[in-house]
Amino acid sequence: ESDAGDYTCVCGDKQSTASLAVHALPARIKENLKDEEVTEGQAATLRCELTKVAQVEWRKGSRLLKVSDKYKMRQEGTVMKLLIHDVELKDA
Repeated sequence: ESDAGDYTCVCGDKQSTASLAVHALPARIKENLKDEEVTEGQAATLRCELTKVAQVEWRKGSRLLKVSDKYKMRQEGTVMKLLIHDVELKDA
């Protein structure tokens, strides 16, 4: 997207200008989440990778997860991580 704009070719006192439009592709999941097993009381990390940087939502079933003492969300470039602290049976 940052390459969009006007480009000019200059030769002496002559020039030609053209506009380049870039149509962005949507982000897609490049690496899926993997199943995890942890012992009660431990922390769990779920991770997925996207094809490009984008906003994501984390959900458990239909419930939208929000940052809290229990849940931490991290983004490292195109890698998205959900950290679940002090895992309980109900977190399965």
